[in-house]
Amino acid sequence: MFIQTQDTPNPATLKFIPGVPVMESGTADYPAAESAKSSPLANRIFQIDGITGVFLGSDFVAVTKSEELDWFALKPSILAGIMEHFASGLPVVESAKQNDAHATDVADSETVQQIKQLLDTRVRPAVAMDGGDIVFQNFEDGIVTLQMRGACQGCPSSTATLKMGIENMLRHYIPEVREVRSAEL
Repeated sequence: MFIQTQDTPNPATLKFIPGVPVMESGTADYPAAESAKSSPLANRIFQIDGITGVFLGSDFVAVTKSEELDWFALKPSILAGIMEHFASGLPVVESAKQNDAHATDVADSETVQQIKQLLDTRVRPAVAMDGGDIVFQNFEDGIVTLQMRGACQGCPSSTATLKMGIENMLRHYIPEVREVRSAEL
C-alpha cells in the first residue's frame, strides 16, 4: 500500500491518502481519543503519542497533532498505523453511524434547502481537498451557523474561509443570508 501525504492549510493537520476508500459515505470526526471507540482505525492512530484529532473522509484520513511535536517524527508511526489497519481487515468504523447532517430534511425551509445544496455542491468538495468538512447547524434570523471539522477545525484560515468565501457565496445566491458564523464547540 502506498499512502500519499498532503499538507493542509492547518499546520497541525496532515492529510493521509491511502489510495483505497476510507468512508463509504459521510465523514467521521474524532476530536479526542475518547470519541474514537467506534473506529478501529482512529483508535489505532490515537495510540500514537501527540495525536489530538482524527478525521475520516471518503478517501483520506486527516490527522491533527499537538503543536510541540514535529511531523517528521510522527509520520512514520501514522503511516504504519494506517497500513496495519487496512491489512487487518477490520472495519474503519464499527457502528455505521453516518454523518447525515448534510442530508436535506423534508421539513427544511426552501432557504435551508438552498443553503445545504450550495454547501454540498460548492463548499464541501473544496473543504475536503484540505482534509476537512463543514456541517450545516442552523439558519435563524439571516444567520447561518456552520461547524468546521477535521483540518478546518482550529485552522488559522478557517475564519477567512467562512467570512470571505462561504458567507460571500451564500449571500450572493440567497439574499436572506446576512452572516455566516462558526458553531462553538
